[in-house]
Amino acid sequence: MRVYPDQLKLQLSPLPNIVLIFGDDPWLVDNSKQQVLNAARKQGFEERIQLTQESGFSWQDLLQEWQSMSLFASRRIIELTLPNAKPGAEGASAFQSILSDLNPDILLILQGPKVTAEQTNSKWFKSLDAKGVYIPCTTPEGKQFERWLDNRIKHYQLTINSDAKAMMFTLFEGNLLAAEQSMQMLQLVSQNEQVSAQQLHQYFEDQSRFSVFQLTDALLLNQQKKAQHILAQLQSEGTAMPILMWSLFKEINLLLTLKVASAQGTPLAKLYSQHRIWDKRKPLYQSALSRLELDHLEHMLSFTSKLELNLKQYGKEDWVATAHLCLLFDPRAHNRLAHIELT
Repeated sequence: MRVYPDQLKLQLSPLPNIVLIFGDDPWLVDNSKQQVLNAARKQGFEERIQLTQESGFSWQDLLQEWQSMSLFASRRIIELTLPNAKPGAEGASAFQSILSDLNPDILLILQGPKVTAEQTNSKWFKSLDAKGVYIPCTTPEGKQFERWLDNRIKHYQLTINSDAKAMMFTLFEGNLLAAEQSMQMLQLVSQNEQVSAQQLHQYFEDQSRFSVFQLTDALLLNQQKKAQHILAQLQSEGTAMPILMWSLFKEINLLLTLKVASAQGTPLAKLYSQHRIWDKRKPLYQSALSRLELDHLEHMLSFTSKLELNLKQYGKEDWVATAHLCLLFDPRAHNRLAHIELT
């Protein structure tokens, strides 16, 4: 049975025999697993056995653990990580053996990456799903992310005004872990007072000498000297390149969306409302939109995608190419630099 993470707590008393946690969002995966483990502890599951399908792994190990009696506790949890979500024929056979011998005192938790429709329709997956719960941990977007954000704000008992919430939506959509960490920090510093967008911006700036938010603000205003200085400081401070890439990609993609919609006749005021751009940031976007053409933004987005691909596939942190990308926020740079391709 498919159960989404925000409804999981309703399905954990009593616990099913089998829990499938598959997805690529680290916060949702970890949070869902912790909910299951917490419920298991309350229901008397005390011993945990952890297995991983890796080189040297034997499916007989799983079957032996399933069939053996515990020396330490009456109820046990067996966790099996499937790094590729592909158990193969031997694994599928092992799962069938487990399904034919279900034990209410053993909880099986399977964990792995996001699964495709083909995988969820496979015989092994459907058989396990029929006897347990499947929790798809896919990062929420748009309205779903807004609901998630509302729930977490309520969880931390924060009072955040509409502009601050819009800022959080813009900054953290697609990055639940960063959003969660920011709310934990706000809970400590807000002292039950209402948080404004200005205060939120200040809180983030206070976390380091320079921030990715300062960089993107400087780029939107085409303050190139300031932007290159901030970028150099971010590198020296050991800023994580994935966070920087995420921030730059998000801003360029938003600019492209605004540019296209505006060209089609949608008023900017309506677009700002749709994309939750709070009042103090509107001049920044107006500045960028007035100087950058559609082909400039398309080229920048393509360049950013190649940077991200090199980072994810090869672990290449290309700070020189990132500086090149920042220069492209100035339309004059396109005439001199647009021909340069990433290798």
